[in-house]
Formats: sequence, C-alpha cells, structure tokens
Amino acid sequence: MSPEQAAAAAMVAQAREQGLELTGPEGLLKLFTKNVLETALNEEMTEHLGHEPNRADVARESTNIRNGTRTKTVISAAAGEVEIAVSP
Repeated sequence: MSPEQAAAAAMVAQAREQGLELTGPEGLLKLFTKNVLETALNEEMTEHLGHEPNRADVARESTNIRNGTRTKTVISAAAGEVEIAVSP
C-alpha cells in the first residue's frame, strides 16, 4: 500500500468511527476535496508571492500582499459543489 493509500484508508476509518458519511453534502469526499484545493491554492500563492502569509519582508520591492480570503464555489464531478476560501 502506498503512503497515499494508507492515508486515505486511515481517513476513511476515522470518518466511519465518527459517523461521517463518505459521500454526500457533508461527506468525507467533499471535505477532503475542499482541504486539498485550499491547501494547493495557498501553497501556490506562497510560491508566487515568495513568502508565507503575514511573513512578508518589509523591505521587499513588491506591493503584493495577502489581505484575507473570499469564498468561491468549485464544481467537482466527484464531490459536487465545494465551497472554498481563496486569497483574492
């Protein structure tokens, strides 16, 4: 079993223990999709801006900053509509 498969199996087992559905509007698949998308977008923004959130060097030349998040809805074939928080 790959590390990814082991992590997925552990998440499914924990979800079942907590009574969380695997699919559906509040299911594990939707929550996982939301977390993966938000994490990937945040990492992409960190790479683009060159600093972690709230860690910009005051002497930098760029005026690009992170000023909060806004909600967007992503439509996924597997999870349906997923509401995510993204940096503007």
